[in-house]
Amino acid sequence: MSAIGENERIDVLDYLRGFALLGIVLVNIGTLLAVNPPAAGTADAAYWKFLYLFIEGRFYTIFTFLFGVGFYLFINRANTKGKKGQVLFVRRMVVLFLFGFVHMQFHPGEALTLYAVAGLILLPFYKVTRRVNLLFGIVMLVVLSLFAAKIFMIIPFMLLGIAAGQYQVFERISHYLKATAVFTVIMLVLALGGLIFQYQSAPNFISSAANEAISGPLQPFIHIGITIGPVVSAFYVGCIILLIQLPFFRKLLTPLKYYGRMAFTNYLLQTVLIFVAGKALQLQSQISYFQTLYICLAIYVIQLSYSTLWLRYFKFGPLEWVWRALTYLELPPMRKRI
Repeated sequence: MSAIGENERIDVLDYLRGFALLGIVLVNIGTLLAVNPPAAGTADAAYWKFLYLFIEGRFYTIFTFLFGVGFYLFINRANTKGKKGQVLFVRRMVVLFLFGFVHMQFHPGEALTLYAVAGLILLPFYKVTRRVNLLFGIVMLVVLSLFAAKIFMIIPFMLLGIAAGQYQVFERISHYLKATAVFTVIMLVLALGGLIFQYQSAPNFISSAANEAISGPLQPFIHIGITIGPVVSAFYVGCIILLIQLPFFRKLLTPLKYYGRMAFTNYLLQTVLIFVAGKALQLQSQISYFQTLYICLAIYVIQLSYSTLWLRYFKFGPLEWVWRALTYLELPPMRKRI
C-alpha cells in the first residue's frame, strides 16, 4: 500500500499486492467466522493442512515486504518533489493507525495498526545505507524465523522492503530477470525441502479445539511453517515476477494488478464481506474450513470485478483516495479524464 500517483506506479508491485491479498483472506476468514476445528481424516482436515503448508505465514510476509517498498518510494518521491517526505509519512502512518484501530474492533488480528507502529519505528532507517538495511534485515529475519517469532518478523520484512526500494529492484526488474530466475529456482529447492519436513511433522489428528492449534502436538508443525515461511514467500514472489514477463500471463493476471492497486480498500473490504456473509447466511461458528473456501472464491469474484471496473473510471480506490487526502490535507482529483 503506497500513495503513488497513477503515472508513477510500478506494475509488478500491484500484481504482487493483489496476489498477497488472495492468500490473506483465506487465512483471516477462519478467525472472523470462528470456524469449527476439522475432524481427523476428513477433507476439512486436508484443507487445514493445505492452508498451513502453502498459505499461512506466506502471504502476509509478501504484503509486509511490499509495505516496506512503498515506505521508501513514498518518502523518496515526496522529497524529490520538494515536499517534506518524512513529515508526510508520519501523518500517513497516523491515519493508517486510526483506520487500523477501527478495523481492530471487528478484526482483532488485523495488520494495519502494527504496520503503522512498525513504520514509525523504522523511519530512521530511511537514511541508513542500503547495504546496512539489507544485511541487518536478513540477519534479523533469520534469527526471528528460527524462533518462529511471527509478530516481530514484520520489522525485518519491512526493512528488506526498504532496502529493495533503495536498490531500485522493481524499477529495474527487467534487467534482473536471469538473477530472478536463479533466485526462484534456489527458493523452490529450499521451499520443497522445508515443506516436506513440515509435512512430516504434522500429526495424524487435528486438535479438538481451535485455540489449541498452536500448542501440543501441532506446535512443531506450526513452528516449522513459520520458520520456512520467508523461503516459500520468496519463491511465490519470484514466480509472479517471471510469469508477468510473459504477455499471455500478464494479460491473464491483469485483474490482479487492479486488485493490488486498491489493496487498502480491498483489505478492509474483505472483512466487511466476510461479516456480511457470516450474518446473512448465519455462518458464525457453523462453518467448516473447507466451506470457507467457497466464501473466499465469491469474494475474489466480487473484488476482482469491482476493482477492475472502479479503476476504469477513477484514479484511486475509494479508501486510497481518503488516505491520500488526509495525508496531504488536500483533495486529489478522483475521476480519470476519458
